[in-house]
Amino acid sequence: MTENRKPPIGRPKKGTTPGGPGGKMMPGEKARDFKGTMSTLLKRLKPYKWKFIVVFFFSIASTIFTIISPAILGSATDVVVRGISSGTGIDFNALLKIIIFLAALYIVSFLFSSIQSFIMAGLSQNVVYKLRRDMSEKMDRLPLKYFDTKTNGEIQSRMVNDIETINQTLNQSLTQAISSVTTLVGILVMMLTINWLMTLAALIVMPLSMLIIKLVVGKSQAHFKNQQKYLGRVNSHVEEMFTGHTIVKAFNQEDNSETVFEEYNDKLYDSAWRSQFLSGLMMPLTGFVGNLAYVVVCILGGALALRGTVSIGNIQAFIQYVRSFNHPIQTVANIMNLLQSTAAAAERVFEFLDEEEENNSAVCRPAPDPDMIRGEICFEHVQFGYGEEPVIRDFSFTVQPGQRIAIVGPTGAGKTTLVKLLMHYYELDSGRITIDGIDIRDFSRQDLRTIFGMVLQDTWLFNGSVTDNIRYGNMEASDTEVIDAAKAARIHHFIMTHAEGYDMEINEEASNISQGQKQLLTIARAFLADAPLLILDEATSSVDTRTEAQIQQAMADLMHGRTSFIIAHRLSTIRDADCILVMNHGDIVEQGTHEELLAADGFYANLYNSQFANQTAAG
Repeated sequence: MTENRKPPIGRPKKGTTPGGPGGKMMPGEKARDFKGTMSTLLKRLKPYKWKFIVVFFFSIASTIFTIISPAILGSATDVVVRGISSGTGIDFNALLKIIIFLAALYIVSFLFSSIQSFIMAGLSQNVVYKLRRDMSEKMDRLPLKYFDTKTNGEIQSRMVNDIETINQTLNQSLTQAISSVTTLVGILVMMLTINWLMTLAALIVMPLSMLIIKLVVGKSQAHFKNQQKYLGRVNSHVEEMFTGHTIVKAFNQEDNSETVFEEYNDKLYDSAWRSQFLSGLMMPLTGFVGNLAYVVVCILGGALALRGTVSIGNIQAFIQYVRSFNHPIQTVANIMNLLQSTAAAAERVFEFLDEEEENNSAVCRPAPDPDMIRGEICFEHVQFGYGEEPVIRDFSFTVQPGQRIAIVGPTGAGKTTLVKLLMHYYELDSGRITIDGIDIRDFSRQDLRTIFGMVLQDTWLFNGSVTDNIRYGNMEASDTEVIDAAKAARIHHFIMTHAEGYDMEINEEASNISQGQKQLLTIARAFLADAPLLILDEATSSVDTRTEAQIQQAMADLMHGRTSFIIAHRLSTIRDADCILVMNHGDIVEQGTHEELLAADGFYANLYNSQFANQTAAG
C-alpha cells in the first residue's frame, strides 16, 4: 500500500486551504479570471432570471419608499413651523394625514423588503443546492489520480467554504448592492430637488470619502491575507496534534507543539488585530468626512433659510439625506471587494466541476453476471506509471479460474498498483487486462467492480452501527446474512460481548474498537459481498497471531472456488497459494509455489529467510 506520509510536527500540510475547515475566504483573495468566472456563475443563475427581475424591482421599490420618507417627514416639520410662526396654531389634521401616509410607506417598504428577501433566500439556496449536488456527483466520477494530487482539506474547502461564500453573496450582498445603488441615486435626486447648491456642497467631500475607503481597504487586504494564512496554519496544527496526540505524548513533544502553536497564534493575533483595526477605522473616518459635510450643509442651509430660499423642514430632510449618503458608498465598496472573493470561490468550484472524468465512452458490454464469471484473468504486456517513471514494466501473466495468486515483494515493487489496475482505478499506459477473455475496459467501472470483493490493509469504517458497516458490502443483505458474515469473519463473538450487539455505534474515527476488530469487520464485508473474484491486500496485517490463524481458515473457505489475489508482506501467510508472484521494480522476477521458490534459493528465498531470521531473533 502507498504510505500515507504526514508532514513534520508543527508544519502545515501542503495544500491546506487557508482558514481550514470552516474557514471563509476574506477580502483580498482574487480570481485569476474574474470576468470568465462571473460569466459562468451568471449562466448558473440564468434559469432564475424572472425571480431576479422581481427581486430587483421589489428592492428598488422598497428603497424608494424609504428614500422619500425624510422628505415627507420634512413636510410634517414645515406644518409645525408654519403653525407656530403664524400664530394660528398647528394644523393637527394635516399633520395626522402626513404621519399616516408616512407609516403606510414604512409598512409597504417593509413588505417589499421581506418579499424580496424571501425570494432571494430560496433562489440562493436552490443555486448552492445544485452546486453541492453537482460537486458530489462529480466526485464519484473523478479518477483516482485526481485524489492522489489533492488533499482532503482542499476538496472539503471547495465543497463547504467556497460554496458558502457564493451562498452569502447571492443571499445578502446582491440585494444589498441593488438597494445601495438605488439609495445613492435616489438620495442624490431628492437632494437635488431640495436645493442644487446644498447638494453640490455636500458632494464636494464625496471624493475624499471614496479615497479614504480605497486606502483603508488597500492597507487591510494584506493583513486579511496574513490572517487567513495563519488561521490555516493554526487549524492545521491543531488538527495534526489532535489526531496524533498519542505520538506527541509518547515522544514528549508537548512543549514543541505548544511552541509552534504559540508562534502561529501570535502571528494570527498580530495580523487579525491589524486587519480588524484598519477595517474598524473605515466607519469613524467616513463619519468624520460626513460630519464635515454636515457642517458645510448647516452653514449653507442656515444662510439660505435666512434668505427664504429653503424651509427649515427641507434643511432637516437634507441633513438626513447627507447622513444616509455615506453608508451606501461604504456598502458598495465592500461589496465590490467581496465580489473578488466570491469570484475566487466560484472559480475554485468551477475548476473542480471541469476536472477530467473517468472515461467510460468505450463501454460496450452489459453488466457481467457474477454467477457466470469463471475467473480467468490475463495481464498482457501491461505497462503503467504514475508519472514519467514506470511502476509496472511489460507485465504478462495468466491466472487460471479458481487459483489463489500471492503477490510479494519489497515496498514499492508494484504489488498494490497491480490490483488497482485490475480494478480499473487507473488507465494503462499500454497493454490490456482481460477477465474471461473480455477486456476490462469494455465494462463500465461500476459493473466491473461488482464482481470483486476487497479487503485492504487500510481499514475504513464510518459513523454508524456495526450492522450498517458490515452491510456496506451488500446493501440488500438481510440481518441474518450480516450475522452469518460476521460469524465467518470470527467477529460475531466480539460483537455480542457489547450490550448493544449489532446495534453498537461505531464513532466517527472508529476509535472505540481496536485496529484488529476494524480489520475483522472489513473482512466480514467481503464475506457478505460474496463476489466471484477476491483481492486481499495485507488483510490480516492488524490482527494477532491467534486471530490470524482463525482468519486464515475463514479466508480459505472464502477463497474456495474463487480467483483470488493475496498481497502479503508476512510470507508465512501465503504458503498455500497456488502461485506466488515475486515482484521487484515492477517486474516479475520469480514465480512458482512456496516450495519451488525456496528450492530455487533466489529473491523469494532471501525475503523469506530474512523474515524467518528476524522472527527467530525477536523470539
